[in-house]
Amino acid sequence: MQINENRIFPAELPIVVQEEFLYPFMITPLFFGAGDEDNIKAVELAKNTNNMILVVPSKSSDIRGIEDIYDAGVICTILRLQQLSEGRVKVLVQGYEKGRIIGAISPNPPVALVDRIRVIRPNEVQTEASLAVLRDNVRALASISHYFTPDLLKTIEESSEATRVCDIISSALRLKKSLAYELFIEPELEVRLEMLIEHIAEEIETNKLQKEIKNKTHSKIDKINKEYFLKEQLKQIQQELGTDTSRDEELQEYRDKLEAKKKFMPDDAYKEIKKQIEKLSRMHPDSADANTIQSYLDWVVEVPFEKLAKKKTSMAEVAKQLNEDHYSLAKPKERIEEYFALRELLALRGVSEKVNGGAILCFAGPPGVGKTSLANSIAKALKRELVRIALGGLEDVNELRGHRRTYIGAMPGRIVQGIIEAGQMNPVVVLDEIDKVGRSYRGDPTAVLLEILDPEQNNKFRDYYLNFNIDLSKIIFIATANDVGAIPAPLRDRMEFIHLSSYTPQEKFEIAKKYLIPQELKKHGLKPNDVSFDKAALNLLISDYTRESGVRNLRRRIADVLRKVAKSLLLDPDAPKAKITSKNLKDYLEKKVYEIEPADKKDRIGEVNGLAWTSVGGDVLRIEAVRIEGKGAMQITGQLGDVMKESASIAFSVIKVLIDRGELKIPAKIIPARPDDKRPLTPSDVYRRYDLHLHVPEGATPKDGPSAGITMATAIASILSDIKVRHDVAMTGELTLSGRVLPIGGLKEKLIAAFKAGIKTALIPRKNYDRDLADIPDEVKNSLQIIPVDKIEDVLELALKA
Repeated sequence: MQINENRIFPAELPIVVQEEFLYPFMITPLFFGAGDEDNIKAVELAKNTNNMILVVPSKSSDIRGIEDIYDAGVICTILRLQQLSEGRVKVLVQGYEKGRIIGAISPNPPVALVDRIRVIRPNEVQTEASLAVLRDNVRALASISHYFTPDLLKTIEESSEATRVCDIISSALRLKKSLAYELFIEPELEVRLEMLIEHIAEEIETNKLQKEIKNKTHSKIDKINKEYFLKEQLKQIQQELGTDTSRDEELQEYRDKLEAKKKFMPDDAYKEIKKQIEKLSRMHPDSADANTIQSYLDWVVEVPFEKLAKKKTSMAEVAKQLNEDHYSLAKPKERIEEYFALRELLALRGVSEKVNGGAILCFAGPPGVGKTSLANSIAKALKRELVRIALGGLEDVNELRGHRRTYIGAMPGRIVQGIIEAGQMNPVVVLDEIDKVGRSYRGDPTAVLLEILDPEQNNKFRDYYLNFNIDLSKIIFIATANDVGAIPAPLRDRMEFIHLSSYTPQEKFEIAKKYLIPQELKKHGLKPNDVSFDKAALNLLISDYTRESGVRNLRRRIADVLRKVAKSLLLDPDAPKAKITSKNLKDYLEKKVYEIEPADKKDRIGEVNGLAWTSVGGDVLRIEAVRIEGKGAMQITGQLGDVMKESASIAFSVIKVLIDRGELKIPAKIIPARPDDKRPLTPSDVYRRYDLHLHVPEGATPKDGPSAGITMATAIASILSDIKVRHDVAMTGELTLSGRVLPIGGLKEKLIAAFKAGIKTALIPRKNYDRDLADIPDEVKNSLQIIPVDKIEDVLELALKA
C-alpha cells in the first residue's frame, strides 16, 4: 500500500511503540529485544502485508494497553528487517506521514485504524513571515546553546517547506513529551509556528539567565578555584538534605585546637597552620592536595606548644636516682651531678643556661655499660618523658629536618615526631649512636645535628615539613657513642664527653646481684624463693659465659637460666628451690664463651702479651715472632692496618740499633754461619741473616692503632736474642724511632683485660701512669703490678727473662 494525497483512509496498520517521537522523512533504525514481543509481531505482520507500520511514542515506561501510548505517530515504511543474536531484531524504517489512531482492531499484535493528520496551511506570505521569525529565534538560541549543529542550522535555513522546518526544530529541541505531542498533532501550520516561536523565546531567556549565573559563578571561581564552586553547591545540597557534616566538624576541631594553643605558639606557626586550615576548607575533600593538607594538620595540631614539664631541675634528685639505678660509675655520676647542679644554680639566680654555652652531654663507651640507662634515670628524676632517636646508619638529612610536603609520604623530622610523641616541649632526647651517622647523596645529617645541638640556633629550628620555627632549646639532649673518634670534629666540638669504661668482674658481680637478677625474676614471673645463684656460679657466669665490657650479655645469660627454671617449675609446681651453682650451671647454659684467654703458664721466645682497646672493651693481644734463615726481610701478617705496620717497621729499626750498640746481647751460637764467610761474625749479622715473620693471631679480625710498638719490639728482641719473654707480663705503648715510649688511650679497658687474663705485671707509658692511674678501679690496681716505662730499654729489662 502506498501513501499519497489520493490515498483513502482510514487504513489498518500494525502499531510499534517507541520512547521518543519520530518525524516524517526521517530514516531511523529501531531495535527490539526479546521482551518486545508485540513490536516484533507487529513488524512481522507488516512484512507479510503492506510493509507499513505506525510508530507511536509511549507515555511511560510501563505499557499495559493502548491507553498507555499516544494516539499519534508516524506512518513508516519498513526498508530492511534484520535478525540479530539472542532473539533481537533491527528494523530500518522511513517516515512518510503523520497519522492518528482512530480505532483499535486487534490487541495482539496491536493493529489500529489510522488516519492521516492533514496540515491546514495559511497564505504563503503569513507563513514566510512566521518562518523568518522562527529562523531568527533559532539562530539566537543556537548562539547561546548546543541544541543545533551547523549542519542542522544550514538545513533549517535552506529548507522552503515550513512543515519540515517545524519537524526538524521539534526533533532538535529536548521537549517534554506533552509539549512535543501538542506540536505533533497541531493541524494548523501557523499555530504550530507560533507555538515553536514562543517556546524558543522562552528557551532563549532561560539560557541567557543560566549563562549569567555561570558568569557570576566563574568570576568567583577565578578568585579562588573551581573546587570552591563545587563545594558551595555540595554544602547547599547537604544543608537541604540535612546530611554529611563530618567535614565541617573536622575543620572546626582543627580551629579549636589551634585557638587553644595560640598564646603558647609563635606567630609564624599560628599563621601557617591557620592558612592551611582555610585552604583545606576551600578544597574538595577527595582531591590529592586536600589529603596532603589534612595529614599536615593532623601532625601540627598535636605539637604540644602548651605543655612543659613543670618540675624544676634538682641535682639532689638526679643523684639519688642515678645511685638507685646504677652501681659503680662514680666519675660519670659525678659529672652528671655537676651538669645539673649548674643548671639548678642558673635557674635559681635567673640566669639563662646559654651563659654556660648549653653544654650537650655525650656518654661514650662500649656497648652495654649503661649509656642509655643513665639517660633513662635522668628523665625519671626530672619527671620528663624520654625520647630515643636511633641515629645508627642514618643517611637522609630529611629524617631529622623533615620532608618537604610536596613529596609523597612526607613526614616531620624525628625530633618533631619525638616531641609530639612525648607530649611536651622539653623532654629528654637521647641521640643514640651519634658516632654511626652516615653521609650520602641525600645530604649530611651531621650538619643538621650541628643546628639541633647548638644553643645559639636551636631556639628557632625550622622543620621543612612544619614550615615554621620550633624551639628546641628547652630540650635536654643526651648523645651516646661507642667511638668518639668517629664523630665529625665540628659536632664533637658541641658536646662534652663522659666516658664510661668496662666493668670489672667484681662490678659485674654486684650489678648482677643487686639489679639484673631481681629485674629478671620479675620479668619471668619468678619469686626470690624459686631460684638462687651462689657466688661461684655468678663469677663463673661472668668469666666464662659472657664476652663484653658491659652487662647486656650477662643479663641474657641470667634470663636463659631463669627460662629453664620457669619451665621446670611449670612442669613440677612442687619442685624444690632451684639452686644455681658452679657445678650445675652447665645444665642451664649451652656452652662457654671465653672472653679473654688466660695467660700462658710458660715463658716463651718470641711471644708477647700486648694490650688492645676495642669497641667492646679491652683485650689481650698476643704477638708472635719467628726467625727464618734469609736476608733480613720482615713479613707481617694478621690483618693489620697501616699504623700497626709502621709500628712494626719502627720496632724492627729500634731493635737493630740496640743490637748495633751492643745494648741487646746476641748469642753467637744462634747466628747462622756460611761457607763463604771471610770475616768474623758480629751481633749485627743476626738481623741480616734471618728473615722475621711477625704475626698477630685471629687474622680474620682487622687490627690497627698506635699502641703496639713496644709489644712488637719486645717480640723482635726476644726472637733475635733467643731470650724468653715473661708469660705474666703484658704491655701497651707506642714507640718512637729513638726508642721513647709514647702515651696511649683506653688504659682502663686494657688494664681490666690484663686483670681478667690473670696477668701479674703491666707495663704502661709513664705519662699514662701519672695521668690516668686514678681512673683505674682499686680491684685492678690491687691485683696488678703496674710499672711505668720511659724507653724501650726499660721494657726489655722488665719483660725479657734474664
